[in-house]
Amino acid sequence: MHPPASPDTRPRTRPARRRRAWPALFATGLALWVATVAVTLLTGNATLVPTVILLGSFLIPVTFVTWAYEHRQGDNVTTELLFRAFIVGGVLGVLGASLLESYLLRQTPFTYIGVGLIEEGVKLAALVFVARHMARATMRDGMVLGATVGFGFAAFESAGYAMNAMLTERGLDLAALVQTEVMRGLLTPVGHGLWTAVLGGVLFAAASGGHWRITVRVLLTYLGVSLLHGLWDSVHSLSALFALALTGQPWQVQTLEMGRVPEILPYQASLILAMDIAGMAAVAVLGIVWLLSLARMAAR
Repeated sequence: MHPPASPDTRPRTRPARRRRAWPALFATGLALWVATVAVTLLTGNATLVPTVILLGSFLIPVTFVTWAYEHRQGDNVTTELLFRAFIVGGVLGVLGASLLESYLLRQTPFTYIGVGLIEEGVKLAALVFVARHMARATMRDGMVLGATVGFGFAAFESAGYAMNAMLTERGLDLAALVQTEVMRGLLTPVGHGLWTAVLGGVLFAAASGGHWRITVRVLLTYLGVSLLHGLWDSVHSLSALFALALTGQPWQVQTLEMGRVPEILPYQASLILAMDIAGMAAVAVLGIVWLLSLARMAAR
């Protein structure tokens, strides 16, 4: 008869948690961007401006793509596929949107809805293109790749906006460039990446046997994210209209009826700013809640 085994009193070690790369990536990129802005400001060296634009425009999108990649499940989404989705998908998206908006859009009260329909459509097409060879995919894969295409689109678009803000009649305006990059960087996580993540998750969930299917749910999701996109772009215009409707002076109403933009009084500017913040927050919350509901569905 064997003696009873003594209990194992050795301390149990927990499996080591993999260190996340995105915090270090963000901190390093932010430090480099701040340093480049400072040196450009001190030296007036215009050759550093492209570095400022690229670092500022790509920092937040690349950080969020890294975060999404580190939280993926399975091995369907590879690093190579993620890179292609960001670069190829992003560039195809901005090129397609530029062409379609130039030929199809006119200045109407519904222009921003048209922008939403076009840009979400081209991002969806770009997502299908970069993911066309995937053997199998899940809803979570669609959310990760959709976000990646959206953030790639946002990065290249932000670079263009930053350059436009920098070029003024007085020469290069570094302050306007930095202000544009900071504002767009702060808003990027609740913009293009969020909307295309929602659409990508629903599209991949509807795929069957390696074939894409445009189901009623996919179509409604496309219309839904396009509406969120259009509302996001039109928040400032709607805020100005509401502010004038509530507090407008007779001469302002007359100027508006003549098709011109009236001068905004200081108290109206404060009201418009408050409405801008409230409107963008409402659109952002709707998109985040929608994405979280899809994430819970994917987890089940």
